[in-house]
Amino acid sequence: MSGGGGGGGGGSAPSRFADYFVICGLDTETGLEPDELSALCQYIQASKARNGASPFISSTTEGENFEQTPLRRTFKSKVLARYPENVEWNPFDQDAVGMLCMPKGLAFKTQADPREPQFHAFIITREDGSRTFGFALTFYEEVTSKQICSAMQTLYHMHNAEYDVLHAPPADGQDQSSMEDGEGTPGTKLQRFNSYDISRDTLYVSKCICLITPMSFMKACRNVLEQLHQAVTSPQPPPLPLESYIYNVLYEVPLPPPGRSLKFSGVYGPIICQRPSTNELPLFDFPVREVFELLGVENVFQLFTCALLEFQILLYSQHAPVPYLMGLHSNGLDDRSKLELPQEANLCFVDIDNHFIELPEDLPQFPNKLEFVQEVSEILMAFGIPPEGNLHCSESASKLKRLRASELVSDKRNGNIAGSPLHSYELLKENETIARLQALVKRTGVSLEKLEVREDSSSNKDLKVQCDEEELRIYQLNIQIREVFANRFTQMFADYEVFVIQPSQDKESWFTNREQMQNFDKASFLSDQPEPYLPFLSRFLETQMFASFIDNKIMCHDDDDKDPVLRVFDSRVDKIRLLNVRTPTLRTSMYQKCTTVDEAEKAIELRLAKIDHTAVHPHLLDMKIGQGKYEPGFFPKLQSDVLSTGPASNKWTKRNAPAQWRRKDRQKQHTEHLRLDNDQREKYIQEARNMGSTIRQPKLSNLSPSVIAQTNWKFVEGLLKECRNKTKRMLVEKMGREAVELGHGEVNITGVEENTLIASLCDLLERIWSHGLQVKQGKSALWSHLIHYQENRQRKLTSGSFSTSGILLDSERRKSDASSVMSPLRISLIQDMRHIQNIGEIKTDVGKARAWVRLSMEKKLLSRHLKQLLSDHELTKKLYKRYAFLRCDDEKEQFLYHLLSFNAVDYFCFTNVFTTILIPYHILIVPSKKLGGSMFTANPWICISGELGETQILQIPRNVLEMTFECQNLGKLTTVQIGHDNSGLYAKWLVEYVMVRNEITGHTYKFPCGRWLGKGMDDGSLERVLVGELLTSQPEVDERPCRTPPLQQSPSVIRRLVTISPNNKPKLNTGQIQESIGEAVNGIVKHFHKPEKERGSLTLLLCGECGLVSALEQAFQHGFKSPRLFKNVFIWDFLEKAQTYYETLEQNEVVPEENWHTRARNFCRFVTAINNTPRNIGKDGKFQMLVCLGARDHLLHHWIALLADCPITAHMYEDVALIKDHTLVNSLIRVLQTLQEFNITLETSLVKGIDI
Repeated sequence: MSGGGGGGGGGSAPSRFADYFVICGLDTETGLEPDELSALCQYIQASKARNGASPFISSTTEGENFEQTPLRRTFKSKVLARYPENVEWNPFDQDAVGMLCMPKGLAFKTQADPREPQFHAFIITREDGSRTFGFALTFYEEVTSKQICSAMQTLYHMHNAEYDVLHAPPADGQDQSSMEDGEGTPGTKLQRFNSYDISRDTLYVSKCICLITPMSFMKACRNVLEQLHQAVTSPQPPPLPLESYIYNVLYEVPLPPPGRSLKFSGVYGPIICQRPSTNELPLFDFPVREVFELLGVENVFQLFTCALLEFQILLYSQHAPVPYLMGLHSNGLDDRSKLELPQEANLCFVDIDNHFIELPEDLPQFPNKLEFVQEVSEILMAFGIPPEGNLHCSESASKLKRLRASELVSDKRNGNIAGSPLHSYELLKENETIARLQALVKRTGVSLEKLEVREDSSSNKDLKVQCDEEELRIYQLNIQIREVFANRFTQMFADYEVFVIQPSQDKESWFTNREQMQNFDKASFLSDQPEPYLPFLSRFLETQMFASFIDNKIMCHDDDDKDPVLRVFDSRVDKIRLLNVRTPTLRTSMYQKCTTVDEAEKAIELRLAKIDHTAVHPHLLDMKIGQGKYEPGFFPKLQSDVLSTGPASNKWTKRNAPAQWRRKDRQKQHTEHLRLDNDQREKYIQEARNMGSTIRQPKLSNLSPSVIAQTNWKFVEGLLKECRNKTKRMLVEKMGREAVELGHGEVNITGVEENTLIASLCDLLERIWSHGLQVKQGKSALWSHLIHYQENRQRKLTSGSFSTSGILLDSERRKSDASSVMSPLRISLIQDMRHIQNIGEIKTDVGKARAWVRLSMEKKLLSRHLKQLLSDHELTKKLYKRYAFLRCDDEKEQFLYHLLSFNAVDYFCFTNVFTTILIPYHILIVPSKKLGGSMFTANPWICISGELGETQILQIPRNVLEMTFECQNLGKLTTVQIGHDNSGLYAKWLVEYVMVRNEITGHTYKFPCGRWLGKGMDDGSLERVLVGELLTSQPEVDERPCRTPPLQQSPSVIRRLVTISPNNKPKLNTGQIQESIGEAVNGIVKHFHKPEKERGSLTLLLCGECGLVSALEQAFQHGFKSPRLFKNVFIWDFLEKAQTYYETLEQNEVVPEENWHTRARNFCRFVTAINNTPRNIGKDGKFQMLVCLGARDHLLHHWIALLADCPITAHMYEDVALIKDHTLVNSLIRVLQTLQEFNITLETSLVKGIDI
């Protein structure tokens, strides 16, 4: 539904301005009934303030809170009358209206108390999503009923007796004054301000008159009610009986259609309302300025961001209508730090009276916030509102009013302000906030000298507007601020339609399965957005609000049945797309200011200048003689016979309304909430009703224990359902990606989207852990539970009852294989907590809880750890009430079972987020047992690289094959360089593989080698670059819940055999070789087509087991002539000979063509550079380096062409060799050319020592 529009029920509703007129107040027949819920709230407040005095619980349960003096207590109000009795299109909801008209129940006062009338508005939203608006004016009337007065007197006698018992004077007889009733006045009994004496005091009680309307014309409704109240309180009676005016509003004033204005008569003066047309922003009639004055721009923006991201928002104020809004009543004395609130981790706490906001942790910044704040501040300043809000609202407001009247030059036309640019300092010099304001303005970069005060009716100077100047200013400020906000969204979502996934099936079946459907391509949309927008957008796309928006979009294909607000949004998006032809600015985060303000303002001014329609004037009704009399000061009992029905044929409206008013719009306005044909709509509403009947809140008047238990049970079920949906959503995201990547299986939803999903999982866990807490300790309920658990374990450990060493598995391993497998990591919840506690960067409890959840997710231990945490039943009982979610066994089991499903996918949500922390790594080097590893005399070293960095060279003590070292997080590990210094008699080392494990996350990487390191052995290499892969953990069975898998076979790379000679490699045919090169190149192409944040390791694709280097090695090995016995010839030998050939050619200057010449020179330069490197990388290592550099500089295909034509090839290859077959060489060149469009960046470990 639109922000302020809204439709009623169904059926064909006549377009009437108001549906009901309602009177609420004291029912003298039922007398004084205590309002249980309000009393309960007051009791809780009082008991907090009292903090320890013995509470009167017995009396509170009956709703009579003796802590409060009777005048301060709340009593039930009733709906006394409503006109008409019922209208079919908007059935009257007595409970809701009664509750919302007088949210705090009846209030009593005496003549000594202030009794100003108060106005407020409310909305009733029904199960089918339709809305009705209510506007209520509450005022005080003298109580005339003798019974009520004497009942109040009796209550006072009872209260005073209680008070004397509770505050008996001390033994020494001195009377001590005490604080009572939070009023801060030392109390002797029966103080003047809160006592009542029937003989000398007049008793007043609150009464409320209310209009229920289909649209929210707030100003007009307020005007109607205030004029009615004025008619009752003024000494002269109104011109006509009140019934005439109420009848007129109910039956004779129509709703203005879109784009029209309407004038009708109140008791004393005309009332005007105007409705935006279908291509303007929807109706919003509440003054925006009040929010900015109360909170200031900065706070409003933060609050707006919280609302968009669906954080819980708690309003804290002396004026919060306690029971029914998300608000807490402040008595003005409490310290905020004493408030214990559940789930503070994701709560936005708004202290309205003190103008400050406490934000949830890790709230992302709204895109372009600084420029946005500046644009809004400029508008506010033009209207004389200081951007940081009025810290003393009422004073500043009155000063600004004085200022506006006196200091600004008027041009005598409707009070317009002259266009002379005033200095902003003069404009605001009376305002006490000037210093802060100037600082803020300087910071936002606005020049202080040239701030122009807007001309109010800049475009239409000669328009005579029909409403007063103040009202016009409210309209203007509202529309300007709203246009700026709307512009931000149309800019950010300018091309959202491209990413909407239209359903393949019909609407009906889509509607039933929409829970499972993906309806918006979030990943592609985000990959198109500027980097700074991502933290906000990725979370916004996960909200219910955005999901409903996209559902709405899918359900109305054609323009005719579009939701009106969606139509406005889409038309604006189209305009922006036309402006940015080819969308040059769409991908940048360049700020685009709003350009639609003047046009929107002009539309409103035109409507207000030329009223489209004037309703029938109120007239005498057909009333009996003697009806319609009234007493001044009392709202009369109205004549229901004349107000219960409207005119038989609504001749008044029909006669005056223009023809367009009677379009099909009428039905439409009430079916806006759902775009379905009637049958589907009926079905949907029926479903909603059925759901509503199970979920609907109990009536608040009936708060028996069984009702509370049932409501709580629904809440527990809701939490479980949310958990199920969330885990499913996260798995679908992850697995969906993995299924798409049929080739290379190394896939993750990394980056922003994963973070968003995990953050929302953390929020859910916090909510579950906050439910039913006995006492809140710290801001994170989950972390506080973990700390209790940790302390318990430590206590038990010191008392020696059992060991908490965690589970060390497989302890009976055979001694013989001890050297080739790492000892498994312990699984220990406490150990994982210690890891988090040792991270200095995380300061808050909420942060620690989130880090612990991330670590447990990455280790695939979340479900297991939480199960262990909850297995301490004593602790759970101590911390949680009986009804808490964590003490509902079935739900708890199901919840842990849902979390277990996360073990099906790999998350790196800890490693990728905490990039700067120190991590211990454990290294195991496994040399070949057969070939003299124990005789090895040289000094080995190792260097480890990952996606986030690499280590220094680490010297390994001789004969030590296992060691642990600490360094900054390396991210996912990619390569290990291993080598030795060639010292001693036996400097030959055959290494099978190296394993490295991250000791915090338990991720273990295996780096296969299977080659010699030593001069004269294999290819003479003293160091090698090994490429690693993450070992997947075994599915955890209870017998073997070990993180480190059993030793796997070393990967079967062709050259991994111990006796290396080119002859015993399995021979592949040319088809197989072409296929492996194709697959290797394909892997690299796919890598670059993924969004940057989701790419895996490029090193693996180049140098891994099935990488490009290995595939090209096979191509060059094919048909290579076998040399003499006992002498190995390597590809590098061939390449060196080719280099020598080209260099001699160049000296003889026999050059076929320029292009060829450049290629040959390039090739020679690279081979020379690699040969001159100080590293001892052996011949195969040099070949690997050449392939990597060739791929980086897009030269590989040139070199293949060059080598195919080289005479050396004829000598060293047999005739059947792949490199001699021109067709095959050409197809190989074509495949390698596809790498030209990619910018390949090599890891430093691959090209160390080379500076080409």
